[in-house]
Amino acid sequence: MKRLLLGATALTLCAGFSGVAYADFTLNILHINDFHSRFDPITGSNSDCDAETDAAGECFGGIARLKTIIDDTRAKYDGQNSLLLSAGDNFQGSLYYTTYKSKVVSDFFNQMGFDVVATGNHEFDDGPEEFLKFIEAAEFPIIGGNFDVSKDPSLAGKIEGSIVLDIGGEKVGIIGATTEDTPDIASPGPNIEFNDVFEYVRSTAAALDAAGVKKIILLSHIGYTVDLQLAADVPLVDVIVGGHSHSLLGSMEGAVGPYPTMVKNPDGVEVPVVQANQYGKYLGDIAITWDDNGVVTKAEGEPFLIDASVTGDEDFKGQLAALAAPIKEAMNVVIGTTTGPIDGARESCRAVECQMGNLVTDAMLDSVAEQGITIAYISGGGLRASIDAGEITKGDIITVLPFSNTLATVDLSGADIIDALENGVSDIENGAGRFPQVAGLKFSFDISKPVGERVSDVLVKKGEEFVPIDEAATYTIVTHDYLRTGGDGYGTFAEGDNAYDFGPPLDQVVEQYIAKLGGEYTPYTDGRITAIK
Repeated sequence: MKRLLLGATALTLCAGFSGVAYADFTLNILHINDFHSRFDPITGSNSDCDAETDAAGECFGGIARLKTIIDDTRAKYDGQNSLLLSAGDNFQGSLYYTTYKSKVVSDFFNQMGFDVVATGNHEFDDGPEEFLKFIEAAEFPIIGGNFDVSKDPSLAGKIEGSIVLDIGGEKVGIIGATTEDTPDIASPGPNIEFNDVFEYVRSTAAALDAAGVKKIILLSHIGYTVDLQLAADVPLVDVIVGGHSHSLLGSMEGAVGPYPTMVKNPDGVEVPVVQANQYGKYLGDIAITWDDNGVVTKAEGEPFLIDASVTGDEDFKGQLAALAAPIKEAMNVVIGTTTGPIDGARESCRAVECQMGNLVTDAMLDSVAEQGITIAYISGGGLRASIDAGEITKGDIITVLPFSNTLATVDLSGADIIDALENGVSDIENGAGRFPQVAGLKFSFDISKPVGERVSDVLVKKGEEFVPIDEAATYTIVTHDYLRTGGDGYGTFAEGDNAYDFGPPLDQVVEQYIAKLGGEYTPYTDGRITAIK
């Protein structure tokens, strides 16, 4: 397979490519998205899987299993045309990334033989410099075109917007696109400008087509909903392989759409849109057939669930074991001290305002303060331990927050927030984990009253004061991905607007907050939650 990297201005140089195909052409596309450095297996709820649970066959994914299924599927397609793609967000989400940064991703992805990788917003989490290390270490092209890196000293000239591959004698163009929200949710720095995705894809697809490239794939990190809009609005794109929204597509329970999802473009041609969930839990597998005129006539496939039936690659298991040893040492790294024990007991955090709840929600709120967000909300059941007075280690924080949850934001009405609080206090009698811990919000509750009528005196912070919540007003809250998607009965969160579930892990947020306080924390409660009876 020959590769030619193309920037938007270089496409006209390819006018000599022949766009004529003399027979139907089928390309088997294997793809993942939003891997987020989940090198170890995960549970059904996407938390880290311990060895005992994995041995019981109850876990999914993991880089060793992913390597096996990719190799096996490629073997099935031996002699046929195939591609292995990643739709971005391979950084962030585990201690492997925290410890080894981009190197652990490039090392494993190089061995897996990816053909093209898109740029995700999380690839900018540690600034352009770390992204550059990934680009330079990768033995595969990394593309992204709707952002201008020409003024950035690290990335200028290091990344292209599209690539043309010679596959089986056919020219296949692949366009990279990244969410325009990246400056708000990552750290690309002041010198990188993100531009309109639709305009970029439209112009680049037209340039490829004019250059004789009649088979065009969009490898996007913009989200399923935006992919569907783009497929409907932009001509000349034949296939969209997406990411960013972590969408599960297929016929299985929980899927948000079919695999592939077919969308008619402005020319009346149906465009297949695919995505493969998250964290290496699924391998997408779609076969695309073009006719003589470069029109897609067939799109068939399904995502493969990587469960315990897949035996992990032994070499990859050995490499992970070697990498894990320093991580265990890292768990003992002291990140700060606490002047007193921080109460995170189940009995406290699932029934009343608790010190650990205040620490975590305060940290969450601080991390999004520049976005103007003033309310943080989590459930007490996500807090799994207390911390003794004295030193606080990285391992202590992960023990408190073991579920690998990530920061999420969503817009809700004041009435929605009250509804969420009612859900939170609806099952206190049974110690349900849904009990709310909050920041920037005050409320009272009375468990002697019927469920749905227990919450009163809800106040929100406005400046330095607390004022009554306005049921008709819109508030942006920060929570975590599990609650935001409806976990613990929080369907109200799942129905909110402008949701984003893929911020940094909560343990990292808390660690950075303690550092910001100078490394010393004093636990407290301040009356933000009042039990009337």
